[in-house]
Parts: sequence; C-alpha cells; structure tokens
Amino acid sequence: MILLRVNGKDCPVEVEPRRTLVDALRTDLGLTGAKKACDMGNCGACTVLLDGEAVYSCLVLAVDCAGREVTTIEGLGNGELDPVQRAFIDADAFQCGYCTPGQIMSLRALFERTPQPSDEAIERALSGNLCRCGAYRNIVKAARLARDRA
Repeated sequence: MILLRVNGKDCPVEVEPRRTLVDALRTDLGLTGAKKACDMGNCGACTVLLDGEAVYSCLVLAVDCAGREVTTIEGLGNGELDPVQRAFIDADAFQCGYCTPGQIMSLRALFERTPQPSDEAIERALSGNLCRCGAYRNIVKAARLARDRA
C-alpha cells in the first residue's frame, strides 16, 4: 500500500512495484484523463504533472510517486476551466481529443515555469506530444492565446 497525493487529495492505493503511474491513475483511481497509448514515452498522451513538472506517466512507477504531488487534467481549474483549457476551447485546438489532456498538461507546466514563454518555448514544450489529427496549428494558437491572456 502506498499513499499517492493526486490533485490535492491523499489516495491510498495498493499497487505492485512494477505498476506504472498511468495504470494506477486510470485503473485504481478512475482518473482517465491521462491516456494510455504508446506505453513507451513516445506520444505524450499520458502526460501529468509530478511536483509541477510534466512527465510521461507511462514511464514512471507509481511507487516512486509516493509522497510527491501528482496533478492530472482532472485536477486543473478548481471546479472551473483552467486558462489553458479555456484557450483550447476558444482556439478549437482539438479534433478527436485523445491527445488534448497531455498537450494541456505540458503547457500548464510550461506556464507555471515561464508565465510569458516565447513561441519557441511553446513549440519546445509541445514537441513531446503527438497529435494524429494534425491540430498542431490550433494547439499552438491556443497556447499563444493562454499566454497573451495572462
């Protein structure tokens, strides 16, 4: 049994030592925002924040997260849309939506670190997140919109 702190709440979870964070979040805690896709850290669909840093939760063991703060897409906004989520809606920055939570979490980490990032920093932050639908133009537009509204 380990104690995960997820979205500001303590969550006791019984996990095998080899269980990944994405599996613990989705299966054990019912938080399905982080998507399980490649399971190899190639696509970014499972991106969450671990102590404020964007990480691929498919590459992190749940046991290594005990005592650390995990934030998922479900934990943003305190009951209202996070500014990045609002910008994604306003910029129509999704098609199928599968990659959207990972994209938003990568940008949230960037904005926490750098409130007014350059266009280059935005593109670099998003470079580890794949979108099969090709919504990149609107994803970058949403990131700029969120930055400019801050």
